[in-house]
Amino acid sequence: MTIRAGIGVETRYVGWGAGMADLDNDGLPDLFMVTGGVYPEVERSLPAYPFRTPRLVFRNLGNGRFEELIEEAGPGVAAVHTSRGCAFGDFDNDGDVDVLVWNMNEPPSLLRNDVSGGGHWLKVLLVGVTSNRSAIGGRVTVRYGDRTQTQEVTAQSSFYSANDRRLHFGLGPATSASLAIRWPNGGAETIPHVDANQLVVVKEGAGILRTDKFK
Repeated sequence: MTIRAGIGVETRYVGWGAGMADLDNDGLPDLFMVTGGVYPEVERSLPAYPFRTPRLVFRNLGNGRFEELIEEAGPGVAAVHTSRGCAFGDFDNDGDVDVLVWNMNEPPSLLRNDVSGGGHWLKVLLVGVTSNRSAIGGRVTVRYGDRTQTQEVTAQSSFYSANDRRLHFGLGPATSASLAIRWPNGGAETIPHVDANQLVVVKEGAGILRTDKFK
C-alpha cells in the first residue's frame, strides 16, 4: 500500500503489478507500479481509498535513492484507472522499455516510452537447445566498465503479467559490454565485446546466432 499526502488528506493506493526496468537507459533500474482499489463501494464510505488511482514511477538516482516522477512521467502515468497487471517490453523496437497495463473493466493501456538522453542499451534473447527452447531460468550477466547487471529469463513477471523475453540492459554511456550466460541446464558461456544498441540472439552452445540493429 502506497500513501501519498494531499492537502489535509492522505490518499491510500493499493499496489498490484510492479517491476524494475531501466526506463531511461542510464544503467540504473527504475521502479514502476500499477494501483487500484479492490471494491468500488469502499470509496463512497472511505474517500481516502479511491477505486481509480494513478500509476507510480520512481527514478533510480543511484546509491539506493529514488525520486517519484509525477508530471515528468507523462499523462499516461498520471491518469487514474483501476489496474492490476503490468508487463514490460520494447513493443516498437526503438531501444527503450514500454509498459502494457491491464485495467479492470476497460481496455489495457499501452504506455509508450520515448526516452531522451542518449543512454546506450543492449538486448539479449536466449535460445535453448539442451535447455528449454525459451531458456526459462537462464541468467545473463552484463559487464561494462566497472558496472555489472544481472537478469534472468522468467515465465511470468508480476501479477497477471509476463514480460518480453528479450532482456533489456541500459548501459548509460558505455558503447559495448561482455556477456556471461548461465543456461538453465547449468552450462555457461561468455561472449566478450558486444556492441551496444542492438538485439543479440544467443543460441545455447553456438554463440551469437544473429544481431538486429533496430531502425
